[in-house]
Amino acid sequence: MTMMPPPVTVQAVQQFADFDKKRNKFAPLMAIVVLHIAGFYAIQSGLLSRVVTAAMPTITTISIIAPPAPSVPKTVELSAPVPKAVIPPLPLIAVAPSEPTITPPQPTRAEAAPVATAAPTAPAAPSPTPPAPATPRTVSSVEYIKAPQLVYPNLSRRLGESGTVVLRILINEKGLPEQILIQKSTGYTNLDEAGRQAAQRALFKPMIENGKPVPVYVLVPLTFQLS
Repeated sequence: MTMMPPPVTVQAVQQFADFDKKRNKFAPLMAIVVLHIAGFYAIQSGLLSRVVTAAMPTITTISIIAPPAPSVPKTVELSAPVPKAVIPPLPLIAVAPSEPTITPPQPTRAEAAPVATAAPTAPAAPSPTPPAPATPRTVSSVEYIKAPQLVYPNLSRRLGESGTVVLRILINEKGLPEQILIQKSTGYTNLDEAGRQAAQRALFKPMIENGKPVPVYVLVPLTFQLS
């Protein structure tokens, strides 16, 4: 009698599918657990250290020893022995004793020659000094050929300046004013300068002494007065 397999129900198919899913889900986890167990066993048994030792390369230490330096022979200079000089003995000469002689001192050349004395030189004649130039004398008055023409400065006129300036004038042999000095000022620079310029334009009659014209000084007063 043939037995028939039980009918496959929908519930059984669903349970089988759930089991398959759980198996696929837990398969990686089980593999990890198995690997951890195998590693722990390898550490405990020393298998892992032997594998690492076998995999590491063997280190060989090589020492290089330098050959010794060749020895250099030393050069030693041998000094030749210096022969000693042989001095022959001097012969002895017999000298007869002589009587001492006295030599009188010879006069020196300075004592023998007469001393030459220099003749006294005559004093030089003094050179004649040129006569000192005579200083022109000062006269009280001179004659005009062209009298000074005063020009009143406009500024001094507006300011009301006035006064008398006394000029010391050197008149040369030609009657020209060679030098003009201010003997006494008016107190105003413009008036003093105007008086000096007026005297510069003047012409004097030369002073005659012994028939010759001579330079003289003269004092010339010039008055500035407002009209």
